[in-house]
Amino acid sequence: MRKLLWILAAGASLTVVAAARQPAPLEPKLKVGDQAPDFSLPGTDGKTHKLSDYKGTTVILAWFPAAFTGG
Repeated sequence: MRKLLWILAAGASLTVVAAARQPAPLEPKLKVGDQAPDFSLPGTDGKTHKLSDYKGTTVILAWFPAAFTGG
């Protein structure tokens, strides 16, 4: 019985340590109305597109997580 209590206590303390090591959620750095920072992304056309290349035009970024990955 004593061994079982020791195992349960050890398991509980490991759970607390694991929970304490979870990184804090990231807070968004941009707020509604903020100007988007310049960034670049690869396109499906094989080219790299920079946001600054489209300055003065309306840009819509469409992102489909796991699209065409079979997942």
